[in-house]
Amino acid sequence: MRTFAKPAVDMVDTMRQAAAADPQRAVAFGGAPGSNSHQATMQFDPECLPLPYLGFEDALDAVKQGRAGCAMIPIENSQHGRVSDIHFLLPESGLSIVAEHFMRITHTLMATGPGPFEAAYSHPQALGQSREYLQRNGIVALAHADTAGAAAYVAEMQDPRFCALAPPMAAELYGLRIIEDAVEDAADNTTRFVVLAKEPRDPAAIEAQQAMTTFIFEVKNVPAALYKALGCFATNGVNMTKLESYQKGASFAATRFYADIEGAPGDPRVDAALEELEFQTNGVRLLGSYAQARKRG
Repeated sequence: MRTFAKPAVDMVDTMRQAAAADPQRAVAFGGAPGSNSHQATMQFDPECLPLPYLGFEDALDAVKQGRAGCAMIPIENSQHGRVSDIHFLLPESGLSIVAEHFMRITHTLMATGPGPFEAAYSHPQALGQSREYLQRNGIVALAHADTAGAAAYVAEMQDPRFCALAPPMAAELYGLRIIEDAVEDAADNTTRFVVLAKEPRDPAAIEAQQAMTTFIFEVKNVPAALYKALGCFATNGVNMTKLESYQKGASFAATRFYADIEGAPGDPRVDAALEELEFQTNGVRLLGSYAQARKRG
């Protein structure tokens, strides 16, 4: 049965009871209390009711089912790239991106004792962001569902051979000793989060020079298909800030792309580019327009 480690259960229950009393103020996130997603949620909206779930899909389901007003989901990291499975989860959720949030990420090594340690538990993204540190210290990386959940698990095990990589807040919540701060390999380690809700933001309510739009499209299986698709934005003067490919299904006959552009529907240049893209591809699906949290470029 999927459940949080025992040291986290009481906190999770308390947070869920508070959210149930006022679900529109609740922001769902994947991870245990003290996770990076929890901290991003509180940075984004200090007055919200944080609502923890075991995984991203559970957090998205909470919004769809009315148990939360929105969800905070990490989508990419400056050092470790795309968060696994997120390109499938976002389109399939039926929700819309209404905001973005960037957060500086720091990882702390924590444990029940002073070490030395055989292995460290954490989310695969955190382990990847601290790969050099772990290798240098001979610590084996062991994947866990999330960072703070790993801290709770280490606290539950009470085995001095194991440690966790998690935000400093998790050490305080779960009674662990901080062994070393800032063990991430890059000083500018940053994760981009998106906020998803049932209803999209009205593009007209976002200042044109500050708007971003996220969408997916599937290219046709013909020569120069991607070149023609990207030309829709080049010829209309629309800046594309992100483009990532992924496959859905086993045929490998047509590739899907996840993209961000500056601007939003209602801007004549964006409208023209998206109209041309519809013609050049097998389909386009808008995931949302929202205000930029930081200037691109």
